[in-house]
Amino acid sequence: QVQLVESGGGLVQAGGSLRLSCAASGRTDSTYAAMGWFRQTPGKEREFVAAIRWNSGTTFYTDVVKGRFAISRDNAKNTVALQMNSLKPEDAAVYYCAATLSLIRLNNRNTYDYWGQGTQVTVSS
Repeated sequence: QVQLVESGGGLVQAGGSLRLSCAASGRTDSTYAAMGWFRQTPGKEREFVAAIRWNSGTTFYTDVVKGRFAISRDNAKNTVALQMNSLKPEDAAVYYCAATLSLIRLNNRNTYDYWGQGTQVTVSS
């Protein structure tokens, strides 16, 4: 079992930055291959934001955040971070961290086995 806890959400003005962090505990690097960030707004499906393969560090992004967001991991601390720059009002959502045993289809929420509770990001215009 893996437990994921997000932190770092909050209120920021458009154009500003936030850094989200996700701490994994329990059975960690031996039982998951990749981690990802998803986001969800009321009435919409949870959508992919970014993912990283744990061992290789290979990253993946949805097009709308490329060049603005960066996902990274700290193997020693079992954490994954999402640095969000040049935030826009449309980036506002609850952001979820997730872990998966798979190395493929990382942009698909159904790929993921474990989820955090989410952290709210609000962007004022």
